[in-house]
Amino acid sequence: MRMKPTEILKVSAAPINIIPGHSEQNLAAAGDAVAALSPTSDIIVLPELFSTGYTNDGDTMRSMAEPADGATMEAVKAMACGSGCAIAGSFAAIERDGRMFNRAFFVTPDRQAVFYDKRHLFSMSNEAAVFGSGSAHIPVINHRGWNIAMSVCYDLRFPAWMRNRSYAYDLMLLPANWPQARVYALEHLLIARAIENQAPIVCANRSGSDAYGCYDDCSFAFDHMGRPAFAPGSTTASFDLNAIRLARSRFPAACDADEYAISL
Repeated sequence: MRMKPTEILKVSAAPINIIPGHSEQNLAAAGDAVAALSPTSDIIVLPELFSTGYTNDGDTMRSMAEPADGATMEAVKAMACGSGCAIAGSFAAIERDGRMFNRAFFVTPDRQAVFYDKRHLFSMSNEAAVFGSGSAHIPVINHRGWNIAMSVCYDLRFPAWMRNRSYAYDLMLLPANWPQARVYALEHLLIARAIENQAPIVCANRSGSDAYGCYDDCSFAFDHMGRPAFAPGSTTASFDLNAIRLARSRFPAACDADEYAISL
């Protein structure tokens, strides 16, 4: 299935209530959310570790982790194919050598998948002991004429990592598991990233609560000017590629950006 380019892209966050360790129920909840959002969406973003939730216990996390061709990703591919929407999010991935990663995915309706392993692991928890840090730069995927990038949750705090050099991407997707206790920081960091990169950003947080806090009302979208993009009561945003390109041509701040290299 080859999707036609579009100037207007509709992107939805699906803030499902993740039940820790219950992948079948979480996949069912994700499927219901995709079905509800798909009539008005081109891309649907699921929360970080949407199928399992997170735990500091490495053995428990390992018992839930799956390969890239496991049941979770097969379910996501079926959702994308059945809905006609691209699906993004992250899941607990395990390699044949036993290494685990918090792995973001972008799956198109023709079941093609692009992956990105979370680079910055939350040091205030045990995440760095549970997962390995990603060793590749943020991927940029061309979908429907848009260049789309992915990061995960804590990556948001590191502007050099997310810097939109030479306007490489038109939209940033951020699956997250970010509690209300730090929602002020989340909202303002998202606004800053959108403004400095002149690119919309959509953050899909989970809802409900777990041992680490409450997550309700923590999903956001901002346009390339840092303005709120979700309509009241909605988690779907519309973005205009021509408006983004025009703003960049009128105010090409990226041309004055510093040159630097990031060590991997």
